[in-house]
Amino acid sequence: MRRHPSLANAEDSLVVIIDPQEKLMRAVERREEITRNLRLLLRFAPIYGVPVVLTEHYPQGLGYTVDEVKEVLPEYRPIIKRIFSCFGVEEFERELAASGRKRLLVAGIETHICVAQTVLDALHRGYVVQVLADAVSSRREGDHRLALERMAREGAVVTTTEAAMYEIAVRADDENFRRLLELVK
Repeated sequence: MRRHPSLANAEDSLVVIIDPQEKLMRAVERREEITRNLRLLLRFAPIYGVPVVLTEHYPQGLGYTVDEVKEVLPEYRPIIKRIFSCFGVEEFERELAASGRKRLLVAGIETHICVAQTVLDALHRGYVVQVLADAVSSRREGDHRLALERMAREGAVVTTTEAAMYEIAVRADDENFRRLLELVK
């Protein structure tokens, strides 16, 4: 079936979860919504075979991935970084290259710093990027909103967690979709 190129698909997508760490998560707007959507995304990804890459920014200072997220990860193997963009971190770039996938579904903290810089660098490298607006956040709503607008202007698709999941699901008549429904109910 021929589909619009901005729609996510299971064969070419990779989930990137950026820095959902203790000190950062405590400080951001809409913490409960972000946590719920990160958990939903992480429970969804294995159903459709979508790989997940997790980063942590300077965990000695900002803490580690929050337990609510860590407990639903397929495996806890964060890529540690000390720069804001995930690009420029050799291990991150190796993971992406090894996956062979060219569409990034991006979630995490903070929208206007690590998320935006990663998204812009991904676009510059030829990736198709979907930013899950209800799974990213900043300490201030204005920073979050302006960063989403900027990323959209630069070519990222700004969407929601559920919209991306339904794009990947494609159909409503198989066992995977029944599992998806259990998650979103």
